[in-house]
Amino acid sequence: MTVVWPGGTLGIIGGGQLARMMALEARRMGYRVAVLDPEPDGSAGQVADHAVQGAFDDVEAGDRLAVQADVVTLDTEHVPAPLLERIEATTPVRPSAAVMRVVQDRLEQRRFLEAIGAPQPRYAPFSDAQGFREATAAVGYPCVLKTRREGYDGKGQVRIGSEADLEGARRAVGRAPALVEAFVDFEKEISVLLARDLEGNVRFYPLAENTHRRHILHTSRVPARVPAALVAQAAELGARIAAALGHVGVMAVELFVTRDGRLLVNEIAPRPHNSGHYTFGACVTSQFEQHVRAVCGLPLGDPTLLRPAVMVNLLGDLWRAGEPDWGVVLRHPEARLHLYGKREARDGRKMGHVLVLDDDTDRAMALAEDILAQLDRPTAAPLPARRKRSATP
Repeated sequence: MTVVWPGGTLGIIGGGQLARMMALEARRMGYRVAVLDPEPDGSAGQVADHAVQGAFDDVEAGDRLAVQADVVTLDTEHVPAPLLERIEATTPVRPSAAVMRVVQDRLEQRRFLEAIGAPQPRYAPFSDAQGFREATAAVGYPCVLKTRREGYDGKGQVRIGSEADLEGARRAVGRAPALVEAFVDFEKEISVLLARDLEGNVRFYPLAENTHRRHILHTSRVPARVPAALVAQAAELGARIAAALGHVGVMAVELFVTRDGRLLVNEIAPRPHNSGHYTFGACVTSQFEQHVRAVCGLPLGDPTLLRPAVMVNLLGDLWRAGEPDWGVVLRHPEARLHLYGKREARDGRKMGHVLVLDDDTDRAMALAEDILAQLDRPTAAPLPARRKRSATP
């Protein structure tokens, strides 16, 4: 077992907000951080010791990261497995290329879940027009067309209500091989967040109850309002998936709770997850520190929830009229503001989040939604200009 102690270098492929918060926790613990990111000034690169600019399939950039790192991890499942396999020849990669081969292809993920007996929606793959019609007929209407690769936050998927929608749906996602999944009329969406170490030990965080808007996570409420029996089932399911994959690190499994109280797996995220952001402020050990611990071979930390919480995402839409008035958040002592340092705000882009701590999650949810509503209003007066840093001390 390779243990990387503080003072070593953690390499991260991907430079978004997950990598940024991972890097912040790693540096607090005494690690150096190297990041591979296509963007020259990405969120994680701003707080890293070394920034390597390059695409995720850039072999030379991958080699430069591997030379600097004692262990490599990632903040996205869209890193090509062949690049990870190349790095694995010289540097431990956690989670491994084998894990990513399963997870980054929706069809492979569904087949894996089927093989281990995990409950999931009906699905059918296809590769041409005739196969598309046969797949939708097998699954039934309504259903959801999903591309096999690169989909996230609702990208690469279209809901199909009837046969009349087939041609438009196929045009919307392109002609690449895809699959059709049965539409689930769920009662709740929840996620089980866990960490698995090199020896197979698993620690669980409290279940998060999630809501989405425009296919993007909107809020997470913790603990989720579900019966204890479902909490236990979700934990067993998450542990079974992580063990079968041989996963090392934090993993989130997104689940549907059906109207009749069953659990169905929506998808697997083999990394820290948006629905686990509440841990950064509401738990003894954040998901980001926990991931660093796991991939570096350290003992896992305590995932205990210190106080119930609600997390709400801040999307780029809020910047349409300029920088939001952060006093709306900061005047509430129970609210914590997290901004990701992204230079360009775009509609639907995750720019930050707010965490509200309260023993009453209904009250926390009401405050989170009120904060968001106020941020979405144009400010009555221009905000103060940002003070420029002096060139001299």
